[in-house]
Amino acid sequence: MIGRPLVRQLVAAGHAVAGMTSREQNAAGIEAAGGQPVVCDALDAEAVKRTVAQATPEVVISQLTRLPADYNPRKIDYGPTNRARHEGGRNLIAAAREAGAGRFVSQSVAFIYAPEGGMVKDEEAKPWIGAPEPFANGAKSTLDHEREVVEAPGMDGVVLRYGQFYGPGTYYASDGSVAEQVRRRRFPIVGGGGGTFSFIHVEDAASATVAAVDRGAPGIYNVVDDEPAAERDWLPVYAEALGAKPPRRVPTWLARIFAGQFAVIMATELRGASNAKAKRELGWQPTYASWRTGFSEALG
Repeated sequence: MIGRPLVRQLVAAGHAVAGMTSREQNAAGIEAAGGQPVVCDALDAEAVKRTVAQATPEVVISQLTRLPADYNPRKIDYGPTNRARHEGGRNLIAAAREAGAGRFVSQSVAFIYAPEGGMVKDEEAKPWIGAPEPFANGAKSTLDHEREVVEAPGMDGVVLRYGQFYGPGTYYASDGSVAEQVRRRRFPIVGGGGGTFSFIHVEDAASATVAAVDRGAPGIYNVVDDEPAAERDWLPVYAEALGAKPPRRVPTWLARIFAGQFAVIMATELRGASNAKAKRELGWQPTYASWRTGFSEALG
């Protein structure tokens, strides 16, 4: 989702980019974006060490995820992504240090804040420890990786907590799995629909990452748009942008039966994130400052 636009934007900013992929079929996309493709499995520590050493990087960026193509909050398996972040991320950090990289930038998620207190959180807020499965293990793996990044000796570690991606190739794209659920009216407003979502277009996520290559003190940054929004507010606008019927409303008890406890908490209690630190310290501004314009202009 973010890899190709990120390579393209890095090259446009004047960087020489080596793009690592575990799949040979992805190499052409990296090359088309202007990068030098390298096929390597992030879970193979020795191969990663060799690959990174050959690239002699000044900065290493990790976008390691292995999420399924279809979004199902009840059945989604975070195991492959947990392993990619935990083992692959650790391999990449070690290889970057050994190769003499001065900076390491890694992705995380902005929907990791505990569902308590105010509805919009900054980077100092308490993370969601003890979340229901399937998110619990994913949250732990993500937070462990964040800590390893910012504490890596000899490098400036930067963590970017991205919001909910939309745009080409995402779950929220016009041909994505969330869009299909909304068209079929299987993505309802649950209860009062007060869960607060923070969105980010993939192009804006990429531009924040380019900014983080050169700017910003080590630490954690929320990369989201300017308008965190309750589910009851954004979902009807999203449905309209798709040309779909308005979403149904269902009580929490019914959603809990069909979608599970995690989905209910997301819809009713999720906390959004503030982008003030990223805008201030990275000198970054999202092109799509709000999902309101992004949904209508750039779903992909």
